[in-house]
Amino acid sequence: MAQPPYDPYGGYGHSDPYAQQSYQQPAAAPVQHHYYGAPTRPNNGMATASMVLGIIGIFACGLTSILAIIFGHVAHSQIKRTGEGGAGMATAGLVMGYILTVGWLLYWVVIFGIYGVALWGVSQSGTSTY
Repeated sequence: MAQPPYDPYGGYGHSDPYAQQSYQQPAAAPVQHHYYGAPTRPNNGMATASMVLGIIGIFACGLTSILAIIFGHVAHSQIKRTGEGGAGMATAGLVMGYILTVGWLLYWVVIFGIYGVALWGVSQSGTSTY
């Protein structure tokens, strides 16, 4: 079987089965729509501050826990009024703030109780009624 002769024009218009096919443009790709979902709501700044202050309060001996509670309550009221995001952060700040505040109050009650009992015992040992 012999090969067909070389055709410098690519064999266009010939009925030769071995002739080159003409070049065709590929079909246009279908238009794809990208759906990214609903736009996100901005987070409330007070909610972020409440959560950050609650986290810092864990490492800073609870000094910022009162501020975390205040900012958390303010954030919740602003979120209800404006519809912003960040309710979870405000709640996290509130929870950490309350836990740290209660923990530190208990700590100081125990410390003052121990010192109070010790001082009362010392003062009572000096005056015997026997």
